[in-house]
Amino acid sequence: MAELQKPSWISRNWMALVSSSPMIFTALVVFTGCSIWTILYSFTASRTLPELTFVGFDQYIRLFKASRWGYAYRNILFYGVASLTISFVLGFVMAVLLDQKIRFENSFRTIYLYPFALSFIVTGIAWQWMLDPMFGFQKVVQGWGFTDFKFNLLGNRNTVMYAVLLAGLWQGTGLTMVLMLAGLRTVDEEIWKAARVDGIPKWKTYLFIVLPIMRPVLITNLVISAAGVVRTYDLIVALTKGGPGNFSDVPAKYVFDYMFGGNNLGQGLAGSTVMLVAVLIILIPWMYYEYGGARRR
Repeated sequence: MAELQKPSWISRNWMALVSSSPMIFTALVVFTGCSIWTILYSFTASRTLPELTFVGFDQYIRLFKASRWGYAYRNILFYGVASLTISFVLGFVMAVLLDQKIRFENSFRTIYLYPFALSFIVTGIAWQWMLDPMFGFQKVVQGWGFTDFKFNLLGNRNTVMYAVLLAGLWQGTGLTMVLMLAGLRTVDEEIWKAARVDGIPKWKTYLFIVLPIMRPVLITNLVISAAGVVRTYDLIVALTKGGPGNFSDVPAKYVFDYMFGGNNLGQGLAGSTVMLVAVLIILIPWMYYEYGGARRR
């Protein structure tokens, strides 16, 4: 008889999921069903449900020809790359500083993490007020006598995404810092002692020894942050409403507007499918590393 092959890591984890976590399995089934429905309707010219008028790839062709979609995906690329890079650097630096056993560490950690407890709607409205030239930073500085000072990020199409980035970093960097700090606390003290004995500079210890040890934390952090970037919507609505013009538009807002206000369900779902693919591109490598490659090692 032929030797039976061992089930792959996908089969093993799938069977374990079904047997141990019925609720998660049910959620995955619902997610899969909704995804199939989304993809199906993205190939139609449907304006409402349950209308089905198949048009092939016409909605996708229209999507990628639309200037608004062009602004939306360029904005999300800029916001994603910039926010992930800056938040990782700032979060790691803040985590290193808090890891020095400083006084009032719990207070500082709470202060840094507090913005993450707020909704993006609250964050957007707060930063809209602070960046408003009639009430915010510009008005305050001009009141000090610097009458030529200008700080109108929201009113300029070339700077509006910097305002979005500023508000997003203020809210999200605290979570990155906490995850980084948790990773630092898992590093064995013997590693630090060995590095000191060998005379390795502290910055090299962090860069070449500690960061590789923290790789699982970094990957998890990246997945959480990147998934949050893809679905950015409420911050844009509260802070800029996509303006001026469409120069701060993002894919999630484009999808929402077409699905619920643009009378073109198929176009909105075509954009939603593109976003779904982007999320899967992020999640699949992470799942493979966590449940496949890591186990083989």
